[in-house]
Amino acid sequence: MLTELFRIPGLNLPIYSYGLLLVVGFLLAMELAKFLARRVGIDPEVFVNAGLIALVTGVIGARLSHVIENWPQYTDPARSLAANFFDAVNIRSGGLTFYGGFLLAFPACVLYGIWRRVPVKLGMDIIAPCLMIGLGFGRVGCFLNGCCYGAQCDGHFVGAVTYPYHSNPYLDQYASGQLKPPAELVAPALLPGQRARLLTPNEVRADTELASIARGERSLPVHNAQIYSTITALLIAAVCVAFFTLRPPPGRVMALMLVLEGVSRYMLEILRAEPPVLHLFGHGWSLSMIIGVLLAIAGTIMWFVFRTRRDYPVTIPAELAPA
Repeated sequence: MLTELFRIPGLNLPIYSYGLLLVVGFLLAMELAKFLARRVGIDPEVFVNAGLIALVTGVIGARLSHVIENWPQYTDPARSLAANFFDAVNIRSGGLTFYGGFLLAFPACVLYGIWRRVPVKLGMDIIAPCLMIGLGFGRVGCFLNGCCYGAQCDGHFVGAVTYPYHSNPYLDQYASGQLKPPAELVAPALLPGQRARLLTPNEVRADTELASIARGERSLPVHNAQIYSTITALLIAAVCVAFFTLRPPPGRVMALMLVLEGVSRYMLEILRAEPPVLHLFGHGWSLSMIIGVLLAIAGTIMWFVFRTRRDYPVTIPAELAPA
């Protein structure tokens, strides 16, 4: 876990791993979109503008979805309204739900594409692998930030990881009673009736003995769900790019991505520690599970609906043709 990578000398400005990985993923996704756009004779600058729209709307949608999914955390009665609100909008702490961002950014980009008279289905095919590139790098940021972690597992499992004191997994496992930290790291509750709280990192750093105790504390082993998701997303991106080069009927690359991502996300959610929002067939379903199933169904329908190749340009302008 490495929330803060470094500080800019002279300015003492922190560079957070989560934000940096989001930017890296965004830039690489834009380069891929421009490359694919040139292959089919579409102005690549259209996708730069669409990417900026997707970045803004995606972050808003992703954060909003995360807040809704973890509503009790952001309506804590022990904190003031302002404190809860700040926690809800503080994306530096992590907590961006991919599907929430997708559901808001996707229609925004489609509307922009219609306005710019871009073949919508072909534009969706170009965006499909780019979304997976962004997701893959974003999940690395999640891993370094300690958010979006997996469910508890056997410590001998090859994908098991533990997190340091006062990380998100550590705090959640303490709140659920799974962890019993040393008494030195536990302070009385702030309000009557509340559970004793853990000392904050600032309180721990102020005492060298407490800092030494805290350094030896780790969470229980959990699945490395973020890196599982990164590997899956990059593989899906590679499959989509390869399929795109075969010039399938426009829309089918996006359909394929939705099916692969929907199915893989449902399976990965089994290894996640997300709270269920629905109980069906005797099992708890997280919000991402539900959306994953819906995306897989939507992708399957799109695959059979999109059959023609007429959206491909008849000729490719020389200035846009691949080198």
